Amino acid sequence: MSVVKFNNQQWEKILSFLKTCPNIYIGQETECRQFLEAVFWITRSGSQWRLLPEKYGNWNSVYKRFNRWSQAGIFEKLFENFSSDRDLEYLLIDSTIVRAHACSSGAQKKKATSL
Repeated sequence: MSVVKFNNQQWEKILSFLKTCPNIYIGQETECRQFLEAVFWITRSGSQWRLLPEKYGNWNSVYKRFNRWSQAGIFEKLFENFSSDRDLEYLLIDSTIVRAHACSSGAQKKKATSL
C-alpha cells in the first residue's frame, strides 16, 4: 500500500482551507498533516482503525478526531472545495476507490466450534 504524502504546496492549500473552519481543532500543523495522512491511509487501504501503522499515531486518538471532523462535515467540505483543483484531485476520496472489508460484502463469518 502506497503512503499518501502531501507536497508542501498541497498542504498549504489544505491548511488554509482548514483554518476557515471554526468548529474544528487543527492544533499543530505537523500533527494535523499526520492526522490527514492517517485518514487517507485508512480510506485507501480499507483497513480497520486498530491496524493503523504507529507512525500515524495512536489509532484510537486518530479515530476519535476523524469522528469529530466527520460529524462537523469537514471531509464533505474538503471534497467540495478541492474537487476541481487539479493539484489535489488524486487525494480526494470517494466511494469508487474506498475498499470495503470482506464482511461488508456478505462473506461468511468464522464461527467458533465447540470441543
